[in-house]
Amino acid sequence: MSIEPLPYTRDFALDLLRDMLRIRRLEERAAELYGEGKIRGFLHLYIGEEAVAVGALHALAANDAVVATYREHGHALIKGVPVTAIMAEMYGRQEGCSRGHGGSMHLFDARTRFFGGNAIVAGGLPLTVGLALAEKLQSGSRIAACFFGEGAMAEGAFHESINLAALWKLPMLFCCENNLYAMGTALERSQSQTDLCAKASAYKVATQSVDGMDVVAVYEATRAAVEQIRAGHGPFFLEFRTYRFRAHSMFDPELYRDKAEVEQWKARGPIHTYSARLKAQGLLDEAGFLAITVQVEAEVEAAVVYAEAGSLEPVEDLCRDVYTPESAS
Repeated sequence: MSIEPLPYTRDFALDLLRDMLRIRRLEERAAELYGEGKIRGFLHLYIGEEAVAVGALHALAANDAVVATYREHGHALIKGVPVTAIMAEMYGRQEGCSRGHGGSMHLFDARTRFFGGNAIVAGGLPLTVGLALAEKLQSGSRIAACFFGEGAMAEGAFHESINLAALWKLPMLFCCENNLYAMGTALERSQSQTDLCAKASAYKVATQSVDGMDVVAVYEATRAAVEQIRAGHGPFFLEFRTYRFRAHSMFDPELYRDKAEVEQWKARGPIHTYSARLKAQGLLDEAGFLAITVQVEAEVEAAVVYAEAGSLEPVEDLCRDVYTPESAS
């Protein structure tokens, strides 16, 4: 962790901490509700990786497009999707951001330009190419950013997407969240080339590997990449070296990694290392930290109340947006 003084205002520095805490509490509460049977289906938690979503999304503009994976609650939250709409979606309520149709893995909100939540590994990459191509054809200045895991880089969709992005010099940001495990398979057991930047640079794309446990490093690297993209230099690939503290999903018995490895990464947890840095620089004290956690707790609990009071979609509407009878075409 860098010990250089933060070149930010106190408000911005605290915003980074607050947003990481918002993601952490949302995920912790979702896990509790899943255990109570109130959230069903698959649930993939982002605990441990908060610095990536927070640092990267703060470096993007509000009108940039973002596409994510099925571990996307944090991305949706920081992109501006209301926590109430996120929680209601996980409850399967029609007040959710996808009207309860998508659940945990398919959060979507056109208003904030958050285009999923995609359940298929690497499935969001071609979509992001399309968004970036549309922006270039319209001579716009917005960027399309895609978050994906290192496992996606073994998929053909990744190679096709980065090839076209480079060939057409699209305004696209590739954000690889390398948490070392594609579900339960370690990177070195699934890919012959484990230098992810080398793999991306084969397509003549600018790359950088970043400490994904350091929110400041993530923010600064993303900001620099965004500047290059907006200047018309084509796509940029960022590898964020991070780690999920929880299992792949709530169904995962987590038999593939050593507990000591998990504890070593937890010692570098993005929230406690960053809050320690803020305290060391006089930007935060323990009372201030506790005050932020109380605010975050209240926000998430209000979302739970909202979701609990939500309504299930009427049975007669279940096929809406899913199937169109031939007679209606």
